[in-house]
Amino acid sequence: MVMAYEEKFREKVMMFLDKGNTAVKAHEVFGVSRSTMREWEKIRVETGKLEKRSLYRTPSKLCPNKLQAYITENPDSYLREIAEEFNCTEPAVFYALKRMKVTRKKNH
Repeated sequence: MVMAYEEKFREKVMMFLDKGNTAVKAHEVFGVSRSTMREWEKIRVETGKLEKRSLYRTPSKLCPNKLQAYITENPDSYLREIAEEFNCTEPAVFYALKRMKVTRKKNH
């Protein structure tokens, strides 16, 4: 599990860089990747702070209630049939069913 760095630690690393040290040296001293330091600099320029950003999650295209109702009415339907019904891809249906803990085994 990846944990976010504390804001004080981020400030410490960025102060180290502000003193003229290189990102390579900061990586050796603090063990933080250069891409992470670039991201922190970008956040600092945009917001003036080093707080971690909240994650943006895209909403699911499939409504679990509608999908459950469709599965109840059509228990023998294939993923491709469900995908056509909901105007999405088969993997989208697969992962939606997986989130709902519904397993399906169908052969053509």
